[in-house]
Amino acid sequence: MNMAATALGTPNAPPAPTPSPGRPEKLRLGDVLVQQKLISQEQLQQTLDLQRSTGKKVGRLLIETGVITEELLANGLARQLRIPFVNLKTFPFRADVIKLMPESVARRFKALALEDKGEVLLVALADPLDLFAYDELTRILKRNITIAAVPEGQLAAAFDRLYRRTEEISGLARALEKDLGDAVDFGELTATVGIEGAPVVRLLQSLFEDAMQVGASDVHIEPQETSLQIRVRVDGVLQVQTQADKRIGAALAQRLKLMAGLDISEKRLPQDGRFSVRLKDHTIDVRLSTLPTNYGESAVMRLLVQGAGMRRLDTIGMPEAMLARFRDLLGRTSGMVLVTGPTGSGKTTTLYAALAEVNAAELKVITVEDPVEYRLPGLTQVQVNDKIELTFAKVLRSCLRQDPDVILVGEMRDAETAEIGLRAAITGHLVLSTLHTRDAISTPFRLLDMGVPAFMVSTSLQGVIAQRLVRLNCRECNAPHAPTAQESSWLAGMQVAAETVQPRRGLGCSVCNGTGYVGRQGVYELFEMDALLTQAAAKADPADFMRMARERMKGQTMAFHALELVRQGRTSLAEAMRIGFEVDAADAQG
Repeated sequence: MNMAATALGTPNAPPAPTPSPGRPEKLRLGDVLVQQKLISQEQLQQTLDLQRSTGKKVGRLLIETGVITEELLANGLARQLRIPFVNLKTFPFRADVIKLMPESVARRFKALALEDKGEVLLVALADPLDLFAYDELTRILKRNITIAAVPEGQLAAAFDRLYRRTEEISGLARALEKDLGDAVDFGELTATVGIEGAPVVRLLQSLFEDAMQVGASDVHIEPQETSLQIRVRVDGVLQVQTQADKRIGAALAQRLKLMAGLDISEKRLPQDGRFSVRLKDHTIDVRLSTLPTNYGESAVMRLLVQGAGMRRLDTIGMPEAMLARFRDLLGRTSGMVLVTGPTGSGKTTTLYAALAEVNAAELKVITVEDPVEYRLPGLTQVQVNDKIELTFAKVLRSCLRQDPDVILVGEMRDAETAEIGLRAAITGHLVLSTLHTRDAISTPFRLLDMGVPAFMVSTSLQGVIAQRLVRLNCRECNAPHAPTAQESSWLAGMQVAAETVQPRRGLGCSVCNGTGYVGRQGVYELFEMDALLTQAAAKADPADFMRMARERMKGQTMAFHALELVRQGRTSLAEAMRIGFEVDAADAQG
C-alpha cells in the first residue's frame, strides 16, 4: 500500500525499519503539504473525508479536485524530504542508465533510473513517501538508491518515450534468425505464419506498436549487404530502429506480402498492396510497397490510424486571409482547385479538410483515390485498381454519369486524367485534385507540359495551393538562436532585416529525443487565376505569365509563411530556409 495513504489512514501502523542511507522518512503527506503551506488544514480535512468514501490516495485526490498541481506537490515533497526535484521534460536521460531498471519494474513502482553515481543510483519516484517501493527497488536492483521527486504525469509520459521496443524488436529478430537457421524454408514458413507465437508475427507486431508509440508515418525494412536495416520516419525524418541479420528480410517481406494479398512467388517486380492491423484499441491502415534490390526485397509501409479524426480547415495552420480565399474557391459550383507539393507534404489532409467543409446533404460528392485513405460519411468513395484496368480516367468518366456536384481525384497522374478532370470542371462540377509541382505558379505549365490544351487550363483552373510541412520547435527546450552567416544571408535575400525576426530553436531534450523538434505544421501559398493571368495562360506564354504571377505572389509564398512561423517562435530559421531552398529563388523572393 502507498505510504502517503497509509500514513494518513492508519495511525497505529507498526514502526518503520531502521533507515538506510537515502531511505525516505515516514511522514504523513497531508501534514507535509500543510507545513509547506501548499494546502490549508481545512482542505486537508475535506480531502481526508473524500478519501474515506473513494479509497483513493490523498495526493491523487488533491490533484483531481484542483487543490494542488502535480508539480507543486512534487516540489513540496522534495523540499520537506531534502531530496532533489527533477523536471523529466528537460532531464538529459542516458539509455544505459534507463536500462538498469526493467520496464516492468519501472511501471509497477512508478520509478525511473536517472543517474548512476557508482555506489548509489538516483531514482525518480512518483511517491517519495512510498517506503515499500523504496525497499523493493533496493532489493530488485541490488543497489543503494536515493530518491528524486518528480510529477507523476511526467513519469507516465517518460515511460512511453524511453522504453521503446528496440530491445524487444532486436530480440525477436535474433529469435527469428535462430528459428530460420542458415536457409529459409519458405514452405514451412508459409504453413506456420498463422501461429500467433511465430517470431516473424511477433516481430511485425512489435514493429507496428513501436511505430504507433512514436507517431511514425512510415516503416522502412531495407536489406543491406551484411544486415537488415529497419527505420521509422518521425516528423519527416528517418530514425534507425534496429539492425538485424539479413537472412530474416525474406521472411518479413513474404509475411507482409501475404498480409497484403500480393504474389509471394514474384520477387523480381515491384508490388503494391494494403492491409489493416489491429493493435490494442486502434486499427491501422497500412500501404505496402515492395521493391527488388541487389540484396533482397525492400518493403516500405505507410501507416494511417483509422479514427484519428479528420482535420478541419481552420486547424491545419493556414493563415486566416488565405483560408478565407480558399473557402471562397470551395464555394464555387465549377472549376478546378489543385493542391500541390511533394509526397508526404500533407496534400491529402488538406483535401479532406476541404471535403469535410463542402460535404452537405444537398451535394453529391464522389472521390476517386488510390488508395482511399480516409473514410467520410455521406461521400461516394471509389478506389482505383490497375489490375482490372479500373484506372483514374475510367472511374472519372463513370463518375460524370453519377450526377456529382463535387469530384475529388486523388492525383492528376497523366494527361488523360487531367483532361477529363478539366472537362468536368468546365461543365459545372467543382473538381479537387493533387499534382506534383515545385510551387503554385508553375502548376498551369505543368498541366500544359502533360499535353492538356491551353484553353482548358485557362478556363477551368481556378486556384492552386502549394504546401510543405515544417517541423515545430520543441516547447520544452525552445531557446533564442543567433542566426548563422548562411541564415543571415538568406534573410537578406528575402529582403528581411535579421533583427526583426528574433529566431528560436529547440536545443534538444528528452521530450524531443534530442532533435529540438516535436510535431509538424503545414506552410502554404495560394495562387488564384484572374482575367489577365487566364489570357497569358491561354497564349501559353511562360515569360509573361510568370512575370505577372510573381508580382501577384509577392510576400505570399511558402517561404514567407514559414518565416512568419519563425517570428512566432514556432519553427526554426533552418526549417524556413529548407522551404525557401525547395522552391525557385526568384519565387521565394517574390
